[in-house]
Amino acid sequence: MTEPISNPKIPLMVIVGPTAVGKSELALQIAEKLKTEIISADSAQVYRYMDIGTAKPTAEEQKRVKHHLIDLVDPDQPFSVADYQHAANEIIKKFWSANKLPLMVGGTGLYIRAVTGAYAFGSKGADFNTRTKYEQEAAEFGLSYLYQKLEGLDPEAAGKIHPHDQKRIIRALEVFNLEGKPISEQVRKTRISESPYQSVLFGLNMDRAILYKRIEKRVEKMIEKGFLEEVNSLRDKGFRASDPGLQILGYRQLFAYLEDSAGWEDSIADIKKETRNLAKRQLTWFRREKEITWIDPDRFSSIDDIAENICNIVKDLVP
Repeated sequence: MTEPISNPKIPLMVIVGPTAVGKSELALQIAEKLKTEIISADSAQVYRYMDIGTAKPTAEEQKRVKHHLIDLVDPDQPFSVADYQHAANEIIKKFWSANKLPLMVGGTGLYIRAVTGAYAFGSKGADFNTRTKYEQEAAEFGLSYLYQKLEGLDPEAAGKIHPHDQKRIIRALEVFNLEGKPISEQVRKTRISESPYQSVLFGLNMDRAILYKRIEKRVEKMIEKGFLEEVNSLRDKGFRASDPGLQILGYRQLFAYLEDSAGWEDSIADIKKETRNLAKRQLTWFRREKEITWIDPDRFSSIDDIAENICNIVKDLVP
């Protein structure tokens, strides 16, 4: 067994994969076998009141295993990758101090990489007023105006950002405005930062056609469970389409439907299509992570069988 005191790095077990592939049920079984808890790495599940459309663990599942880093902010509140990194680091330390193997599960690759790769962030976080100001400048003067501004302030970052990539251009300007230092400096610090974790990553994936069928069934089940009613409840609470939480896939489409700016069949079709596209992007991201051990659930007799195999692999990391 690994002793927490003698190990210079905290072991961190991570389960990743595209949406609807079965990460949550696998994580539940692993957590029960290892007597640990789950750290969510899902950028949608941080929002309160958004349960059905984010496939948040049910009350019954949360009774089986405690989940962390869900229901952190209201839908109208911003929550950054840096916010997630800070919260995850605190939880991981608490796990290890309590002699539990930290288990992180989710499909938000940037959240996971920010933790396992020890991303360097500035001290000021995000400033949405500054971001809005730059968005207004882009609309008024054109994106090339902002790109030229970035070239003058941080030529190194500008050289790595496409002139049409408005999101990254504005983020780079925002960092310079807040920190007084270029975002390229954060990138350099990340490269030389050593992770405090001994990360062991497992990825779930399956035949694309099977995954897409699972995605379509999941969307249909969400509707049956009351996804539209959940979105309407958010609307009744006073949340707006422009709020960060309402930009999330599914919520965006159903909010538009409730505002009479989209038809029902088109809205559902768009949710399914965009969820398939999300799965593609997630797989593209995770396939760049060479340290992931990939698992095809269809090659095992059951989820329990997969969980048992993974637990055997990580048994020497359990405190």
